[in-house]
Amino acid sequence: MSDHSFVHLHLHSEYSILDGMCRLDRLMEEVKRQKMWAVGLTDHGNMYGALDFYNKATSAGIKPIFGC
Repeated sequence: MSDHSFVHLHLHSEYSILDGMCRLDRLMEEVKRQKMWAVGLTDHGNMYGALDFYNKATSAGIKPIFGC
């Protein structure tokens, strides 16, 4: 996708128990590959991955967006 205004706002990570399969390291690689400037994390019922998500996103130059 070449439209740099698109970002995913609904993603479940490995921290979304029984629901998410997305590993944050791989997520940041893919977000950068698709030239997105931000990404949202919407794990179900918890914020366990918030610090890990924030650190990995900001280290990769990606704006982290938190949701639920």
